[in-house]
Amino acid sequence: MGGQYYLVAQLPEFTVSDDKTALPITYEYYYDLCSRFLSKGEMKILDGLSLEPPLDDSKTGSKLVDSWNYKERSLRLALAQIRALRMKKKFSAGNESVAPDAVQAARTASGMDSPLAAEQFLNQYRLGVIESMRPTDGFSVDAIFSYGLRLKLAARMKKFNAVKGMESYKKIYSRILEES
Repeated sequence: MGGQYYLVAQLPEFTVSDDKTALPITYEYYYDLCSRFLSKGEMKILDGLSLEPPLDDSKTGSKLVDSWNYKERSLRLALAQIRALRMKKKFSAGNESVAPDAVQAARTASGMDSPLAAEQFLNQYRLGVIESMRPTDGFSVDAIFSYGLRLKLAARMKKFNAVKGMESYKKIYSRILEES
């Protein structure tokens, strides 16, 4: 546990925003730092830390990571359901339960005119989910995992480019229309 205090003390605080300010550290640096202070079991959980959770509901050993995976899976299922309805296709979430706030976020995002605005809204929702799960003990291993998720999300948000995104969107949309 003492190593976790030293680890957290080395992690610089940052804010997640859409501006172009550089992040204080990279995920690779964060991961390397964690590898020096976390146990093998905790590193195994860190290895599975992702913004794209696994399709199954397998437990990771971290309450925070399991909660994140559930919420993100819920959001993705809700978005898939909405897209399927729009395309008049059948979609089933199977036995998976979907969080009500994820359904509401998906509905709000799907009603937006701009794909970029929708993605930015969803990223703010994701950030809110991570923040709401952040443990009160800032030196716990779940706090370290929360930091990693925030760092991954911030890095992803910084990659957004409105012009390139619109070009890509138009290509994908044209391809879909050609296939129909």
